[in-house]
Amino acid sequence: MYAVLVTVDLEADRSEESKTHLHEFTIPAVKAQSGFARGVWLRSSDNSNGCGVMLFDTEENATAAAAAAKQGPPPGAPVSIRNVEMFEVVGEA
Repeated sequence: MYAVLVTVDLEADRSEESKTHLHEFTIPAVKAQSGFARGVWLRSSDNSNGCGVMLFDTEENATAAAAAAKQGPPPGAPVSIRNVEMFEVVGEA
């Protein structure tokens, strides 16, 4: 199992729009990726940043998902990609 960690900057004054973008664009796109197992998306209490942790079945599928994430959201979206990293999952609870 491999994880993709995407860290984002959010426009705090567009928090509802960023939440809508997440549910209508980001989550469906990630769920459509080959080998997607599960994911969780987090937002800071001040609505200025967030991250998503997505798990994939193979390194190859995680690499493809990371590459897709690095392309970023469409122009004008209330979110911008700060960092995309990939990790091997070595434990779960």
